Amino acid sequence: MKTSQFLSIAAACLLFTTLYSCKSNNTENAVENKTDISADKLSQIKSLGFSTDNVRKIDEGYLVEGDILLTDDNLTEPSAGANLNIAETEQYRTTNVVKSLPRVVTVSVTNLPQVYSDAVNTMISRYNSLGLRLTFQRASAGAKGNIDIVGFNEGPSGGFITLGSSGFPTSSGAPYSQVKMNTNAAAYGTNPNLLYLASVLQHEVGHCIGFRHTDYMNRAFSCGSSGAGNEGASNIGAVRIPGTPSAPDAASFMLACSNGGNRTFNANDVIAINYLYK
Repeated sequence: MKTSQFLSIAAACLLFTTLYSCKSNNTENAVENKTDISADKLSQIKSLGFSTDNVRKIDEGYLVEGDILLTDDNLTEPSAGANLNIAETEQYRTTNVVKSLPRVVTVSVTNLPQVYSDAVNTMISRYNSLGLRLTFQRASAGAKGNIDIVGFNEGPSGGFITLGSSGFPTSSGAPYSQVKMNTNAAAYGTNPNLLYLASVLQHEVGHCIGFRHTDYMNRAFSCGSSGAGNEGASNIGAVRIPGTPSAPDAASFMLACSNGGNRTFNANDVIAINYLYK
């Protein structure tokens, strides 16, 4: 996820936060030149229903839409044949979701300051308060959880800064195994706000269990810049969730860009989560 737009250095790394856990004004991650990504890879990314604007090559794969990691396996995985609805305004899930319900997903925190650990506990309590068949708990001390929260340090670039990133469930039905949170002071300041961190974690874990951005149809809605619009057919994502609104939802926890503060589940988010995991 990204924040909206990065202010001047004199502002001590204050952010216009419009993206939630993925991007800032355009995408959560810093803008990077795509010349090192082959045309074939860009075509595969587009075919999965993701924007190729500001796509970044990272060690684990390709970072798209500011906070979503696509691995090489994601790019070649065949469609499961789900009915896909592209570029409408309801909420969306990916083709893969977490299976074998009821299920407890363990969460660990590796080498991060205490406030990140406290924010993970807040995130877990928010999900568990919904009474889902998918629940979360902290992993045993010293053990790596099904989802491991780790840090990275990256400053702003191209007017944006990455707040965090994660991926989607595997084809076998396991949640994505890692959330990366930015420890750079430009992301959350030198004294990070617990509820803000919890909100970004909540968003990134939403990706881990299969949620796309609510404003998938046009990320300009939350990010404020020109949107990518219809991104085309997809194997991985954009399966519309019945019962979610047919107009943009300004408060959803899965908006592409953060508002810079505390954003938890709204009523429409609960409908979407209940549809998958209640």
